[in-house]
Amino acid sequence: MDFFELAKARYSCKKFADKPVEKDKLEQILEAGRLAPTAKNSQPQHIYVLSSKESLALVDQITPCRYGAPVVLAVAHDKNSVFEYPGGAYNSGAEDAAIVATHLVLGAKAIGVDTCWLNFFDPDKAKKLLELPENELLTILIDVGYPDAAAKPLPNHDSRKPLAETVTYR
Repeated sequence: MDFFELAKARYSCKKFADKPVEKDKLEQILEAGRLAPTAKNSQPQHIYVLSSKESLALVDQITPCRYGAPVVLAVAHDKNSVFEYPGGAYNSGAEDAAIVATHLVLGAKAIGVDTCWLNFFDPDKAKKLLELPENELLTILIDVGYPDAAAKPLPNHDSRKPLAETVTYR
């Protein structure tokens, strides 16, 4: 599958099968994230693989959006290892984590594993429940697993604005 087919095929799975993700496939997904570019190659990401019964119970306290996924990847970044933009108001932490997460979800789809990028959670509550170190900020949760037979993209999945509405040439 070429990149554009992969990008089109990837969707937010909202119903996962009761089937574990094989360790070798999970390692491939994590490797896709490791290969992601980050500002100045600082690699501030830290990925927590949540798959134990206890960890998944914590995720269920953080968000109602696990959808039965057997694995959740919590993508955090070290706030002390980010690139500071000129002016000091912004840094690359969230964008680096988002690039890593994008590689994770596309890498998963490339090997037949589905995902759902979650943003319906309180990062501070999640950080506390997951007992993350003080220097790390939790940015993204990603459900990972095989789709249930009834899983399908949401009706608006293929709806995209025309480029003319989202791109400006100057």
